[in-house]
Amino acid sequence: MRILIVEDEAKTGIYLRKGLNETGFVADWVADGVSGLHQAQTEDYDLIILDVMLPGQDGWSILHELRKTRLTPVLFLTARDDVGDRVKGLELGADDYLAKPFDFVELVARVRSILRRGQSRDSSTLKVADLELDVTRRKATRHGKTILLTAKEFALLWLLMRRQGEILPRSTIASQVWDMNFNSDTNVVDAVIRRVRAKVDDDVEPKLIHTVRGMGYVLEERARPSE
Repeated sequence: MRILIVEDEAKTGIYLRKGLNETGFVADWVADGVSGLHQAQTEDYDLIILDVMLPGQDGWSILHELRKTRLTPVLFLTARDDVGDRVKGLELGADDYLAKPFDFVELVARVRSILRRGQSRDSSTLKVADLELDVTRRKATRHGKTILLTAKEFALLWLLMRRQGEILPRSTIASQVWDMNFNSDTNVVDAVIRRVRAKVDDDVEPKLIHTVRGMGYVLEERARPSE
């Protein structure tokens, strides 16, 4: 398993690389955000350990850019430990969040837990019921028929499928797909949801995209009510 460490503190970076290599992983370390994003986008890693405060480019923007093209699991490891930072990291698509100072044994346990959750998600096909999304080829199909999607519609469907079963507020969808501020008018989200729902769910059962009143949207396969 290959792990990329993006950490500007040399002492921490060297410690993590040495410890992870001795634990059986193959770990690379870079010390700035620009190099971290480049390496994450051009190399194949099973997991990325990412700091937030980095020279050149911070961890938030690295994850935001990475999630446009790659699904590599990300563990934030940072001294920023307030609830708002944890929520922001998870909403941006991080898989876990560990605050400094940390215990190395706990970090390894979290790394292994993330890796056990399933396949490395890069270049994979996401599937819910008979809806499939090929991330690499940027192709969506249902019942074996191709669904034509715009770039934003694809990004929206990818987000819903990647986080299937999770109710996503409009603000989260806006920030992930459009890079809009949480306080922005999110009527655009409703409009694109309607278009994607028409392409995915019209004349097809079961319906997969659902509105949760007062909360947002969720993509999941629900049991049909008994007749």
